[in-house]
Amino acid sequence: MEKNRLEISRLYNRFGFGPKPGEFSADLKAGLKKTQNKILKISENDPGLNETKDLNLSDLGQRPKPNSAEIIDFATSLRNEKDQLTLWWLDRMVLGNYGLKEKMTWFWHGHWATSIKKVDFPLVMYKQNQTLRANSLGNFKVMSRAMVNDGALQIWLDGQTNSVKSPNENLGRELMELFTIGVNRYSEDDVKAAARALTGYQVVRSNGLVTLNQKRQDTNAISILGTTNTFTGETLSDFLVDRPDCENFIAERIWYRFISSTEPMPANFVAKKAFSKREIYPAITAAAKSNLLANPKYELVKSPVEWFVASCRALELVPSKLETSGRLFNYLDKLGQVPFAPPNVGGWPAEAAWLSSASSLYRIDFANWLIKRSKLQALKSIPVGNRVTESQNWLGVYQWSERTKSTLNSVSSDPEQFALLALCSPEYVVSA
Repeated sequence: MEKNRLEISRLYNRFGFGPKPGEFSADLKAGLKKTQNKILKISENDPGLNETKDLNLSDLGQRPKPNSAEIIDFATSLRNEKDQLTLWWLDRMVLGNYGLKEKMTWFWHGHWATSIKKVDFPLVMYKQNQTLRANSLGNFKVMSRAMVNDGALQIWLDGQTNSVKSPNENLGRELMELFTIGVNRYSEDDVKAAARALTGYQVVRSNGLVTLNQKRQDTNAISILGTTNTFTGETLSDFLVDRPDCENFIAERIWYRFISSTEPMPANFVAKKAFSKREIYPAITAAAKSNLLANPKYELVKSPVEWFVASCRALELVPSKLETSGRLFNYLDKLGQVPFAPPNVGGWPAEAAWLSSASSLYRIDFANWLIKRSKLQALKSIPVGNRVTESQNWLGVYQWSERTKSTLNSVSSDPEQFALLALCSPEYVVSA
């Protein structure tokens, strides 16, 4: 087994969306350090994204009344724009050469989990996605301020109903528990105080424009987490992000999503110290370059979207060019994960949640559908006698188990069956 193979496999699958054909073999030869630098590279000019189309979503305006003449055209436009938005993001994940920023945008989408099922308007979700992407590897304090002023998040957590006369606690609670400092690090009195600081926000639902209505805003001093002061939404966000609990909480999130969702985070996790100034890129770099990726026990299960995107990259497929987007979305929905539609404010689950017997059957059906739309050029270029061994590099797998080797060897002369079994194998579904 090549030196550093495990770390390189994990770099590709955790800090990107898996290799394109030929990449993994080349990086094994280049070595670990060069691969780390490549995976962690941020480039504003990504040739892989030249094929993606610009997204031109419109402000559809207020929803027409039920049974009106306008409602059918409105509903059609809304559905079409939702489909465009989802395909646009999936295309970016699949086609990009430098996947870190897109992977981090995906990570933060699960962190600041917001669903189009309630927000409804694609333009508003698109603006949030752009905010997450712009701040995905920047300063977390800047990101948190931007998200307090994000129309989609405000709608999702009923921030626009929060007024001095009737404080709504949803946004204040989640800002602390799920976004900045973590569970059990605040009291119910702190939630009430945070709700008061976040009063006055109003949102145009069709385009996400956020304004502050001073007549609805509580400008009195509040006492929160032992501090009494006057706060706005932005200064409250800064106050929470500056707390030591935030450093620990975001380090926990990085550990859980990039290193292990089953083993506890050690107190000396390198990303925690690297996040001391609330800079995201140094924290992610520290995690990616640590020796933790060499530890066999730190496994992670690919989420359905991560598995689908990695499969498309291997099969050289573009999501928006698949025959029917409805079939694609149906498969992702059955597997339990569609971009822009997390199940709740806590985001998507991890690990065993993706490994049920039902999801395994859906994944097989999904993989079979994808394979029939691929020319399988990369796989067919491997001589039959070498397919079992060299397919590990095609897919960026650390190593096949003896059982998987035997299974793959039995169908090595049948490219479609071989691809199906490889893409649905435990070694591919799990980032060993």
